[in-house]
Amino acid sequence: MSKELPPPVPRLTVITLGVSDIRASIAFYDTLGFSRRLKATGEAVAFYDTGGPVFALFHWDQLAADAALPDKPRPTTFRGITLAWNCATREEVDAVLAFAVDKGAALLKAAHETDYGGYSGYFADPDGHPWEVVVAPGIEVGEDRRVHLAE
Repeated sequence: MSKELPPPVPRLTVITLGVSDIRASIAFYDTLGFSRRLKATGEAVAFYDTGGPVFALFHWDQLAADAALPDKPRPTTFRGITLAWNCATREEVDAVLAFAVDKGAALLKAAHETDYGGYSGYFADPDGHPWEVVVAPGIEVGEDRRVHLAE
């Protein structure tokens, strides 16, 4: 007779981006102000503290191999995922977008009023990973850098 195991506690702990040039990507995310941790990993993998889930950079081909997926052809279109940088004000959205572009990001979409009462725009990192920079009703980022959702 087998005993049913209790369900595990769901959690999102690490978001890893595959990158072409890890040195350039580390420099890009460092200039955006993300706090790199575990620097002993050198250029094999880079981990960043975000106040919540860890953000990591890993060589594109090695990440694909680790997940048992082909690394070619590399997608040049939307990959079905975006990352978000939530802000407290519309002015902060504008400032983050301008800062990211100044540090080497590509502006994908200028900041604009959204249909849900927010304000957002998009930039892409050097590997084309899209980031939404947004202020949205019901989503706040506290002094602890953690996202707080309205009930």
